[in-house]
Amino acid sequence: MKKVSFTEMKNGSKEDYLLLDKHEKKFERETANRILKFMSGLNNTLEGYQVSRLEHSLQTATRAFKNGESEEMIVAALLHDIGDEFAPMNHSQYAAAVLRPYVSEKTHWIVEKHGLFQTYYSAEHLGGDKNAREIYKDHKYYQATIDFCEKYDQCSFDPNYKSMTLKEFEPMVRNIFARKPFYHH
Repeated sequence: MKKVSFTEMKNGSKEDYLLLDKHEKKFERETANRILKFMSGLNNTLEGYQVSRLEHSLQTATRAFKNGESEEMIVAALLHDIGDEFAPMNHSQYAAAVLRPYVSEKTHWIVEKHGLFQTYYSAEHLGGDKNAREIYKDHKYYQATIDFCEKYDQCSFDPNYKSMTLKEFEPMVRNIFARKPFYHH
C-alpha cells in the first residue's frame, strides 16, 4: 500500500495529502459499520443495572420509534450513551461529538445535555442538585431535552420491555451516517 513521504506533516506534499484524503474519505464512509459493530458488543452492563447497555440503548430507540420521532432522533436515542464505555464522566458530550456532523443543532444539543438533565432523577439521592438542568431553562431546546429524558431515556431499564433489534435500526444508522455533514456554528 502506498504511503506518504513525510514523517512530519509540515513536510507533506499535495500528492501526500491527496492520498490521505482518499483514505480518510473511505474511512469516514465506514463510520456506520464501526458504530454498529461497537453497539453489538455492549452486552455487558455497568454493575447494578437490570439490563445491558445495548438493551438500554435499544429500549430508548424503540420508545422514540414508537412515538413517531424522526429517523435522526431515533438514531440519536440509540447512540445517546455510546460514550459510557470511554468517557463515563462526560458520556453525553462524547456521544454528541460522534453525532454532531450528521444531526441537527437541536438533536446534537439534546444528546449533549441529556447527561445533566438525567440527573434530575438521581441527584437528590446522592447529595446533588436535581434541578441542575435549570441553568438551561431559557434555552430553546430545554423542554425537548426534558422530554427526551422523560419519555425515552429514564424509563429504558426494564428487563421485560420488548425492544426492536439492532438489526432493525441498522438502516437508520446507515442513513444518518451517510448524510452530508452539517456545519454547526
